[in-house]
Amino acid sequence: MSARAAEIGGRIARTLTFIRFSHTVFALPFALGAMVVAADGWPSWRVVALIVAAMVFARTAAMAFNRLADWKLDQRNPRTAGRHKLISRRGAVALCAGAALGFVVMARAINPLCFALSPLALGIVFFYSVTKRFTSLCHFALGLALAVSPVGAWLAVTGAFAFAPLVLAAAVVLWVAGFDLIYATQDHDFDQAAGLHSLVVRLGIARSLALAQWLHGGMYLLLLAFGWAAGLGAIYFTGMIPVAGALIYEHHVAKRGDLAAINEAFFTSNAVVGAIFVAATLADRLMG
Repeated sequence: MSARAAEIGGRIARTLTFIRFSHTVFALPFALGAMVVAADGWPSWRVVALIVAAMVFARTAAMAFNRLADWKLDQRNPRTAGRHKLISRRGAVALCAGAALGFVVMARAINPLCFALSPLALGIVFFYSVTKRFTSLCHFALGLALAVSPVGAWLAVTGAFAFAPLVLAAAVVLWVAGFDLIYATQDHDFDQAAGLHSLVVRLGIARSLALAQWLHGGMYLLLLAFGWAAGLGAIYFTGMIPVAGALIYEHHVAKRGDLAAINEAFFTSNAVVGAIFVAATLADRLMG
């Protein structure tokens, strides 16, 4: 490998780390699930590619914006102090602007409704990054940002709103708010000292973890409601059994309270939830 190729590869790797690209796995399954239900099967590969590209662009823009909004705060937080060394501030601005433009271009290619709503979608995903400054409900703002994905995927396929994707979006709001509460326990001391708002600061760690359990319980009920609203059958509802197990395991692990446990609860368990959901939805639509 040439020095130039190694330099480019290193730059790409740093950029992907900067935006935590691996966390794209959280929103993608629910977008794909909504897509499959809306299409009553697997849509054209063009639609699939446009939906995935739009999601990646939107999330990249949102994460770059988040890093810019928290640039100085991240340097003061021991957990995030190295982020600003991965990419320059100018590079982050260019990344955010380029990804936002890419999202609008993908929305334009999907259909007129998605194109018309693309500025609103960007506004929602950007809004989360400022909510810690003024409200402890910031976790729900993050949930709303990710909940855009199933609704957007549905609109990409049908070009019209419906009840089922809104139910799924509500489930995503509660799911994300719950796991973000778990993740935010790492920053309790820093957020409190910095005067930032979060339910973890407001309620304390123990009560926040208890609230996260209730939120995930509500999310599970909404997943069942989505199955009913979408006309899904036995395969989907059978798949919800291991989803319940993954959620229970997540909270069991999170109770340990150490960094390794929180990361395991946050990433591994939630990735399993998403994977089972999309597999059950796809199998039900194609085989049910």
